Amino acid sequence: MKTLLVSIVALTMPLAACSVVGEKSDEADQDGDGGGTVVLVTHESFQLPKKVVQQFEDESGYDLQTRAAGDAGTLATKLVLTKDHPTGDAAFGIDNTFASRAVDEGVFAAHGVTLPTGAEQYALEGESADLLAPIDNGNVCVNLDTTWFADHDLEPPTSFEDLTDPAYEGLFVTPSALSSSPGLAFMLATIAEYGDAWPEYWERLMANDTLVVDGWEDAYFGDFTQGSEQGNRPIVVSYDSSPAFTIADDGSSTTSALLDTCFRQVEYAGVLEGADNPEGARALIEFLLSAPVQRELPESMFVFPVVDGVGLPPVWEKHAEQPESPYRLDPAEIAENREAWLEEWRDIVTR
Repeated sequence: MKTLLVSIVALTMPLAACSVVGEKSDEADQDGDGGGTVVLVTHESFQLPKKVVQQFEDESGYDLQTRAAGDAGTLATKLVLTKDHPTGDAAFGIDNTFASRAVDEGVFAAHGVTLPTGAEQYALEGESADLLAPIDNGNVCVNLDTTWFADHDLEPPTSFEDLTDPAYEGLFVTPSALSSSPGLAFMLATIAEYGDAWPEYWERLMANDTLVVDGWEDAYFGDFTQGSEQGNRPIVVSYDSSPAFTIADDGSSTTSALLDTCFRQVEYAGVLEGADNPEGARALIEFLLSAPVQRELPESMFVFPVVDGVGLPPVWEKHAEQPESPYRLDPAEIAENREAWLEEWRDIVTR
């Protein structure tokens, strides 16, 4: 009998609503002089244990307050719209699919933080590296219900191309690229793989009865066979960490990630240009890169640390395997083409 851990509910990453000590709403008033308060503008999935937040406050002397601003895309939009009158001191949760937009709009000031060993491999290129510090990473990958394929005596797919094979007709569900961060990442992975031919790939994918739903939760907990008793699709877009949350009674995972289909997502933090408390913002970024925070990332925000030497929980060590060569696209290329790509994608999936 399979055991789907309750904690997988939080795997929505930038789409889940979370709370943290000192949280403030978007409507809350900010201390005018910065003083002993540092205000973090972030997406709704930012969460750290209270003891860790308390450690930052005790060691730095700052009170941490957070303002949730939707998912990663909404966060980027709000930061751009409020750049002349920033609503906080620091921002966390801008990822590599939206980084260039915020950087080009002058949202961030130089953070002046020295990256610890390992984090530099996730840094943005050029001058952007001085504006955004990498904090965590993860990969969006196609996931399989391995028990379903075993029960149906069907060899599981291993690649993007296999998903268009009639053998897997009607078995795949993906969240929308328009309304879901992992859905967008999956679309970008196919663009990285197929180049200018990506629209033709999506036409073949849709012709094989691929189901597109609004969000990751809809796909995973509504249609995926390991996420719902009513689910009837054993292939889903999720994360490389997802198999660590589908553990059977015997300790094995009932799902697996196709590591040749993964698109890397990196989340960054930066000091907001015009912040009331830039010193506090820098202190917070340094703390986010410290061992106490990096160790908590897997179980608090379901992402991997960027700093070398930070251990993972045992179940992650065993079941959350990361790809050696995930797909990537230059953030500047994404920023330049995102809207056109999404418009063409929408035309294909709605025909």
